[in-house]
Amino acid sequence: MNTLDDYADARTGDKGDTLIVAVLPRTPHNYRQLRAHLTEDAVGEHFCCDVRDVTVRDVATVESFVCELRGVLGGGVTGSPVLDGHGKTLSYHMLTLPIREHDDREGEQR
Repeated sequence: MNTLDDYADARTGDKGDTLIVAVLPRTPHNYRQLRAHLTEDAVGEHFCCDVRDVTVRDVATVESFVCELRGVLGGGVTGSPVLDGHGKTLSYHMLTLPIREHDDREGEQR
């Protein structure tokens, strides 16, 4: 099984207690493939959080995605007892999101 890391790079940031993850597909083809896989349900399940707290925005003008996960940073930078209050290491977790292999071929030109 492939992971998101096979198709994209990720960068994280925070706004209070909200984790913001930019997902940057490496090619236009990867962007088209990921449109079907990078959903609120998939991201929420991967991060073990309520899907109602997840928003995934498709930023078509730059062929990328912005994912917002509310309430996952333990109170944010100043209120969190966890080591990574900014959520920087969570970009690596995002990149482990499974992408089913048979779905890789969706949209391929043959």
